[in-house]
Amino acid sequence: MKVRLRNGILVAVAAVSLAACGTGTSATGDDLTKVVLKVGDQKGSSKALLTAAGLDKAPYRIEWSTFTSGPPLLEAASSGAIDIGAVGNTPPIFAAAANAKISVVSSAKGNVTSDAVLVPADSPLRSVQDLRGKNVAVAKGSSAHGQILLTLKAANLSTKDLKLNFLQPADAYAAFTQKRVDAWAIWDPYTSQALQEANARVLVDGTGTANGYSFQVAGRTALADPGKSAGIKDYVTRIAKAEKWADTHHGDWAKAWSADTGLVIKVTTAATDAGPDLPVALDDEVVRSEQRLADAFTDDRTLTSKVDFQAFVDKRYAADLDAARSNS
Repeated sequence: MKVRLRNGILVAVAAVSLAACGTGTSATGDDLTKVVLKVGDQKGSSKALLTAAGLDKAPYRIEWSTFTSGPPLLEAASSGAIDIGAVGNTPPIFAAAANAKISVVSSAKGNVTSDAVLVPADSPLRSVQDLRGKNVAVAKGSSAHGQILLTLKAANLSTKDLKLNFLQPADAYAAFTQKRVDAWAIWDPYTSQALQEANARVLVDGTGTANGYSFQVAGRTALADPGKSAGIKDYVTRIAKAEKWADTHHGDWAKAWSADTGLVIKVTTAATDAGPDLPVALDDEVVRSEQRLADAFTDDRTLTSKVDFQAFVDKRYAADLDAARSNS
């Protein structure tokens, strides 16, 4: 599973469906039965993965809310509308720049080849240099936003050398297929869908530039609550175990992913075979890599101030996550 999945069927109108949150019942860390955990999700992401892996029966109640991408999910986490949710590598940086009340609590790493800049198969564009002056669709603050920045930087270009069209995936897909944009920076399963169903071609992927990280990010209000903190500990370890399950059950996960999103099985199979996310330690290398990405946004002046990524990392669940990675 890649947290890159932000939506259901691409041709559908993008929508944010925030489930009834409720205030829930606070509890001590010893009594999870009284905990209500509000989880932000994206179609075909955490809820579908836990269900497919048989890890969806938690001792606490989960209220799910669905978002189209990471940035609005983290806004909800910061405000307390949700307690935790999964996002790609860039949304936490933009949230940190806005001084959001969030903390990264676990991490995973996936393949980088599906982080791609796509063009129509008949496009005259053949290199990153050819993007100069062109219109590129991308979801603002998403992992693809970070990827296009790094791709341009590697080619001695910047975001000032082209026009970024900030569009959520469903709208970007429509713009791409109607050739209202010249290129599209995107992630799987949209990459796989566009290649198979929209006559797309990869101009460049994330090899050598992307770090492939994704994160579980919690609101600080939830982390300060003993009951919710205990629930989050259980939840992130379940996610880690489910990610390991997906890595050894590609066919089962592809079927579940397809059923949850409405994407055809050949698309989810291609995306799954490219390599699902695997849990990794939230260690110094992860923090350094994210800091380099944050600094690239500052250098590009996309962000107006420097972000201290370390200040938004909480490693309180490290031991439990280490055990989940080792024993599941």
